Amino acid sequence: MESYKILLYIVFGTLPSLTWLFYYLQKDLHPEPKKMILKIFLLGAIATIPTLFIQIWLSESLNAFQYLAVFYSPGIAPYLPPIFGIIKWFFIIALTEELLKFAMVRLAFFNDGQMDEPLDLMLYMVVSALGFAAVENMLYIFSPVNNMLSLDQIIKTTITISFIRFVGATFLHTLCSALVGYFLALSSLKNGHGARFTLFGIFLATLLHGLYNFSIMTLSAPFNFLLPIGILIGLAVFMVYDFDEIKKIKGICKI
Repeated sequence: MESYKILLYIVFGTLPSLTWLFYYLQKDLHPEPKKMILKIFLLGAIATIPTLFIQIWLSESLNAFQYLAVFYSPGIAPYLPPIFGIIKWFFIIALTEELLKFAMVRLAFFNDGQMDEPLDLMLYMVVSALGFAAVENMLYIFSPVNNMLSLDQIIKTTITISFIRFVGATFLHTLCSALVGYFLALSSLKNGHGARFTLFGIFLATLLHGLYNFSIMTLSAPFNFLLPIGILIGLAVFMVYDFDEIKKIKGICKI
């Protein structure tokens, strides 16, 4: 592949994430060290790779199970697509991605001395999500079909996909991770009940993430458009309110 294509995919793959990163960092009253921001961004990016392999393995296992189910019980074939669609979009895709983004923050920063306020939890979750989304965007932008297009067509296609993912998938990743971060911040203040808040945050983020994907991929118009938009708007309003609420909390994070 020509070097200019690789550069194009990297620039427009990371641009949505970097744009949102700049916005979210402005929300922090006490800016975090740049090295830590970069580190967790890269960890989030790295998490994309094992997530992809896990999703491929689980998807292939699900397809094999579906084949065996239809082979032994042909009568259930009409009922399987919606059931397996729910399993795919809610568990194989949404759950694995939310867990891996959370794992990067959990493993790298929960015991770090620099995490000195609850808002840090939300910001680190968002940064992890943006790193994850950056690599995911590059994978979506890259396509063997592009080799058959002219340079002008490649640029237009890349910009279009980048913009769509900026207002869609990348935004969703940050909102869902911010939601998890909000419940992590609450868990840091609830002695003896922290795990419940954490699990509920991951569950809620997975539910909304899965519903977003499921509606786009399986529902018909206008629900495949209206429902994802409603999820994004609802999460955005919730996130803005929560950022302001968490800012008011004066305390040291203890997870």
